[in-house]
Amino acid sequence: MSQSSSLETPGLVPLFYRLRNGELGPLPVLLGLVLIGLIFQTLNSHFLTPRNLSNLVLQIAVVGTLGVGVVLALLLGEIDLSLGAVAGVAAAILGVLVAEHGWSGLPAIIVALVAGAVMGLLQGAIVVWARVPSFIATLAGLLAWQGVQLILLGSTGELLIRNSLVRSLASGYLTASQGIALGMAVLLGVALVIWRGRTSRRRARLENAPLREAIVQFGIWAAALLAGVAACNSYFGVPYVVLVLGTVVAALSWFTERTVTGRHIYAIGGNAEAARRAGIPVGAVRVGVFALIGMLAGLGGVLSASRQFAVSIGTGGGTLLLDAIAAAVIGGTSLFGGRGRIYHAILGSLVIGSVANGLDLLGAPSSTKNIATGIILVIAVGIDALSRNRR
Repeated sequence: MSQSSSLETPGLVPLFYRLRNGELGPLPVLLGLVLIGLIFQTLNSHFLTPRNLSNLVLQIAVVGTLGVGVVLALLLGEIDLSLGAVAGVAAAILGVLVAEHGWSGLPAIIVALVAGAVMGLLQGAIVVWARVPSFIATLAGLLAWQGVQLILLGSTGELLIRNSLVRSLASGYLTASQGIALGMAVLLGVALVIWRGRTSRRRARLENAPLREAIVQFGIWAAALLAGVAACNSYFGVPYVVLVLGTVVAALSWFTERTVTGRHIYAIGGNAEAARRAGIPVGAVRVGVFALIGMLAGLGGVLSASRQFAVSIGTGGGTLLLDAIAAAVIGGTSLFGGRGRIYHAILGSLVIGSVANGLDLLGAPSSTKNIATGIILVIAVGIDALSRNRR
């Protein structure tokens, strides 16, 4: 086998060769998470307890959801500065429907998600057909949607959420048996993906990685899922929000990596002009992705209302947008477009959430958390730039 053909077989590419050529993947983030865990556990023995880890998952739900939207924007070579404001409007719509008009939870949630998609669609149309840069279009959206949020909430500025379904999304837990069943279902899905991948390569007459690598990969997943479910069940159980985030990440990972439209997103982010010349409907894809990003922002607003049991003029504000952008970049998504994975947003949000959580346990002020997040972000961008240059 020639050197070039051997390098085209993913399972046979030596790890040191990939690292030497800047193909770091999630390795820096995972090592960072391990280091963060060891440091804070040494400083405070409560950091790695099941209770604190469960709370950590609840804390990163909104940032992780918006971070997924940022990943989609960056893959497309664009940026969306209105995510926090769209989340605030969606949360306000949800609050008005359930608190003032007596709607049940599910229809109100659906309307909030659709509203987010419409806001994203409008901004995408401005970017594509009016040829306004996404930075400016979404910055204008940020200001406009904040005004809409103020109008919806009126003079009170806050609405309490008493609907049980909405409140349970970010504060409810699966039973122990349901958590075990969820873990087994995910493990079965992992096995199916590994098996289908090997089968597809065999049908295409491509060389597969050794079977032991697939077994090791499955074993790592099994150990991680077993440990996670056991830790959650030793507290209250697996939070509902894990199911929500897992479904979002799995669905969008399949969409971006296994569908034609998903491949078009990567192609446009890599080189929009080349994608256009190849016959890809660049404008339609951009508008559709902005609508999808808006829907994710709407989901973030719903989760925020669920976690706070209320909606206020501060929902979606503060550092939420900046944290979401930082989560996507820290997780490994490139700022230069066309490179990244959906799960990067969750990894990045775990880094940000772990640092904030650990500093809270130590009684550190908010200024320290902001400084730490900024330093981590600079390091992540530096690693991305260096790996890009090596490639």
